[in-house]
Formats: sequence, structure tokens, C-alpha cells
Amino acid sequence: MIYQTHILPNGLRIIHAPLASEVSYLGFAVNVGSRDEKEEEHGMAHFVEHTIFKGTKKRKVWHILNRMENVGGELNAYTSKEETLIYSIFLEQHLERALDLLSDLTFRSQFPENEIEKEKEVILDEINSYEDSPSDIIFDEFENLLFKAHPLGHNILGTPDTLKDFTREKVFRFFHRFYTPENIVLFHMGKTDMKKLIRLAEKHVGPENTYPVPQSIPEPVFQSYIKNEKAHKDTHQAHVILGNYAYSLYDSRRMALSLLNNILGGPGMNSRLNISLRERAGLVYNVESSVSCFKDTGIFTIYFGTEQKNVEQCIQLVKKELNGFRTKKLSALQLNKAKSQLTGQLSIAREQRENVALSMGKSFLRFNKYESLADIYKKIEKITAEEIREIANNIFDNNSLSSLIYE
Repeated sequence: MIYQTHILPNGLRIIHAPLASEVSYLGFAVNVGSRDEKEEEHGMAHFVEHTIFKGTKKRKVWHILNRMENVGGELNAYTSKEETLIYSIFLEQHLERALDLLSDLTFRSQFPENEIEKEKEVILDEINSYEDSPSDIIFDEFENLLFKAHPLGHNILGTPDTLKDFTREKVFRFFHRFYTPENIVLFHMGKTDMKKLIRLAEKHVGPENTYPVPQSIPEPVFQSYIKNEKAHKDTHQAHVILGNYAYSLYDSRRMALSLLNNILGGPGMNSRLNISLRERAGLVYNVESSVSCFKDTGIFTIYFGTEQKNVEQCIQLVKKELNGFRTKKLSALQLNKAKSQLTGQLSIAREQRENVALSMGKSFLRFNKYESLADIYKKIEKITAEEIREIANNIFDNNSLSSLIYE
């Protein structure tokens, strides 16, 4: 993908990719997530993301909600462990309308007291709904198991106890610490050229005062001991996660781990775990593995749900597949098929323009660049069977896997 970049005098980074379409994608990627919260701020990053839509210096909440919707556009946002994205999808003719609104939200939100209290109730309902889904919440609890005593393991939504203590003053304090131009990337995909985008950014963001950006919460202190826990949940089936620490966003082994994960338990129906536990044994409806990479660490997980009487059998089948990668090197044919599958999946994913725009913003936030498919394909092509086996020995060792079981 061809793209252009620019940095405003106030530190705001801009990335633009030309797109021959009447539909455009514009947003701000903010370098803040739940891992940046102090203990008493648990849930604050997500809470700020919700409440920036509740009023600015020149707009009431109803003006915000209707601003893009009235011209057929969409307005959205989300929070992760390490970033917050606020973005819009619209017809290109409404670019300045979108930038004016998004910059207003991102830099000039006012967090009205009455709206803060109302949003607490909304998020409390969100927390309660989330806790009703054991197949979702087990992932957060497992991460908290591995990253205990560090906010990287915290649920992004926060807790009812921390939420009730949020005040307008505390929200503003968090907002001003992180929502500053030098901590943010403006990303755009559309017909408008870079020169015009820069002019508009200077008009709507350029005059902003900046605030010092603090360091993130210190890196997690990892423990070498194994953590295996069980919890009773009043559910029809058992839910199980096994996993280990993995590699960071900046680790050169990350691509090879992604390939290995795709073979083991990726989205394809031909994944080894799906064939073993579902197709052959008929013990599960869903089994999957996943890798999450953060700035300084990562996490590898395997999840499945099954009848309680089948838990141990499923775990043994999982470990058998893991040991297979450690004891037997992939053949040239197996490796080439795996590479072909992964590159095909990535190519199809790049057809989803909204995902591409968001990925572009996040990538520039983290790496100051956005990799083309050709660059990614080259990395995949260089992966060797020996590298796959070495990673399997590092991460798939049964003696270093942790587990969490809901019974």
C-alpha cells in the first residue's frame, strides 16, 4: 500500500493512504489503554472513550450523535489494552465535517457531570452482561492470572467498585495525561490528497496546547512458576484455557509464532486442534488458539468448551498436538501449505477497508510505518521449519503451560 506521512509542529503524526472510493475512513489512534491505568483508575481508559461523546466546548451530546449520522456516516470508538481509537466512515465530501467533529471529541471533550453519572450505569450493565458470558470472561481472568498485580491483566471495562468512584476531576486528569497531539496518530484513507489533509489538520488540531505525556505503568514482572486454577461456574459446559507468555510486538519471532498458531488452532477448519478435538473425537463445538502481542510481552492461549466429563481427555489431546510440534519438524510440504494459507487469509482480510484503516492507524502509532502485504509475505517466506520447532519448544512446553478451568 502506498501511503504518506507527516508530523505537525505540535507532534501529531499523520498517515494518509489514497483510496479511489467515494467512502473515506478517518480517525485518531491514541496511545493509551487499560494497561496505562493506576490501580484506582481501573476502567478509566474505557470510561473516557465512552464519555468523550457526551459533550465538548461547542457541542452537546445530541449534536455529536447526529453530526455524521445526518449525512449517512458512522461514528465509532473502542478501547484495548494499549490503545484507544475514535473514528468515522463517511462520504469523502464530508471529510472536514468528520475531522472537525473527531478533533473536537479527541481534544476538547468536557465530560458533563450528569453524563458521567448516566454513563456509569451504562457501563455497569455492560460489565454485568459480560460476566454472563463465561466463554468471554475466562480470557480476561486468564490474563489476570498471568499478569497478576499489573494492569495489563485487568479487564478493560473496570469493576463496579472503581467505576463508582470516578469523578469529572479524575476523568479530566486521565484525559489530559494522554489525549495530547504527540501521543496520537491521525489516520485517513480516501480520495482527498495529503496536502489538503495537512491543512485541515493544522486548522482543527494544530493550535492545541500540549501536555507532558507520562511513561506507561512499569513493565510486568513475570513469575516463572506455573499457575493452574479452577473456578466453579454455574454453566452447562466446562470452559478451559491453557497458555503461556509469548513475544512482544517488536520481537522478530512474532511472525513465525503467528504462522505456528494458525496451523495449530487458527480460524481454518483444518487447524490441528479442530481436527483432533472436534472432527475426530467429537468432544467440542469450538476450539481455538490465539496470540496477543503487546509492547513488551505477549500471551499465547488455547481455549475450548466441552462437557465436564471430557475436560481431561481434551487437555491430553491438546498436549499431544503441542508435543507434536516440539518433537517432529514440519515437512517442506506442510510448511509451504501453512504459508499459503496464512498469506491467503491476510490478503482477504486486507479487502476489509475499515479493518485496514484501523490497522494502519495502530501500526503507525507503534512502528511509525505500515507494512505492505509484499513485505509481510517476504517475512512469511523466510520462516523455516527449524524456527517453528524452536518456538514450539519455547512456548508449548507442557511444564510451562498455565491453565484456568471453569467447571
